[in-house]
Amino acid sequence: MAGSGSLLTFPVLLAIGYSPLVANVSNTVGLFAGNVSGAVGYRRELAGQRRSAITLGACSIAGGLGGAALLLALPPAVFKVVVPALILLAVVLLLLQPRLARRRASGPLTAPGRLVLRASVFATAVYGGYFGAAQGVMFMATLGVFLDESLQRLTGLKNVLASAANGAAAVVFIAYGPIAWEPALVLAGSSLLGGQLGAGVGRKLPASALRTIIVVGGLAAVIKLLV
Repeated sequence: MAGSGSLLTFPVLLAIGYSPLVANVSNTVGLFAGNVSGAVGYRRELAGQRRSAITLGACSIAGGLGGAALLLALPPAVFKVVVPALILLAVVLLLLQPRLARRRASGPLTAPGRLVLRASVFATAVYGGYFGAAQGVMFMATLGVFLDESLQRLTGLKNVLASAANGAAAVVFIAYGPIAWEPALVLAGSSLLGGQLGAGVGRKLPASALRTIIVVGGLAAVIKLLV
């Protein structure tokens, strides 16, 4: 529903003794199944969004590959200060999204608008491949500002983009990363079920309730990362 599952699973992997790098890599590989499951659960809301899913999905794949490469190449503390600020910005944008959407001119995006949207999706996917906590909140904020769609339809598209980013990152991690396969497989199996349950509940919620859940997830991520 909210795209903040790593707030729960990543600390658990740390608590049972895995290093931050192993926990991060294993978490991304395991939760990819949940992203796909959530996208399938929202397949009705994806009707008519094929072009957006393909175009933005390609940006998300490229970003996920880049983020995974950065995780394996850079010191873990690189994003320590930046990440909470990015998530907080996404929360603010999500709260303002109805007003921003009304102020945006109706009709198709201009060429500069499409470019900014694709760049924003790419940047969010880079973050998702690198760490990913509240990646879904950031996707929702970006999509809500630029696309004239309901929150439920944006949630379906968000699940597709998260699947693309995490799937691309998972390929890199399987090839080069230090994966702990036992917890990764446990996460994969359980997140498949969770994705279906989350989609089943989320798609029945009114927009205000769904927005509240996503915002709470984003604020929890900020507090967790700062504290």
